[in-house]
Amino acid sequence: MQKGADMRAALRAIFDPDCAVPDLTMEDHRMLIARVASHHDRDAFQSLFLHFGPRVKSVMVKAGADPDLAEDLVQDVMMTVWRKAGLYAPERGAVSTWVYTIARNARVDRLRRASSQPYRDLEGLDLASEDADGEDEAFASQRAEHVAKVLDELPDEQRRIIEYAFIHDMAQSEIAAKLDLPLGTVKSRMRLAYMKLKGKLEVLK
Repeated sequence: MQKGADMRAALRAIFDPDCAVPDLTMEDHRMLIARVASHHDRDAFQSLFLHFGPRVKSVMVKAGADPDLAEDLVQDVMMTVWRKAGLYAPERGAVSTWVYTIARNARVDRLRRASSQPYRDLEGLDLASEDADGEDEAFASQRAEHVAKVLDELPDEQRRIIEYAFIHDMAQSEIAAKLDLPLGTVKSRMRLAYMKLKGKLEVLK
């Protein structure tokens, strides 16, 4: 499979509305991921991308990402599926569960990488690297599951403020304008959200 810009261009092409979206079963998922893992089968990968790409994008948008960022995250997720197909273990769950775990990893990793002072404690959320495998991959997935759950437990407005700040890299004044809230309200709710995150994420350190 192509790498870098060439691969991203190929993935974008799959969003072509003229492409038929396959209706896949769980058994189809397992067969296709096995073909990608064993032979780097591009046709199998395209079928998986067409099936999961729109679903992952929808999840990202519902989580607060704008469409462009959501599509970028979809590409990151599916590139990881391509690279790590051999790490999928059927006994641990369905292919869809594995793909959505990768998606949560990508979402939380974007949050972690974008974080800065005074939220540097979030930088301790070391998720799966490209070289992770075996138990490391499983443990990283468990951590990502916990982080995603904690984020989702925040009140909707606090979660949106955190994601606008760290995923979209928006200034507090921009968030205030986006949500039509006073700047002081954004600051106070960000502090509240951060304190909740810090307390619940201590177990990951």
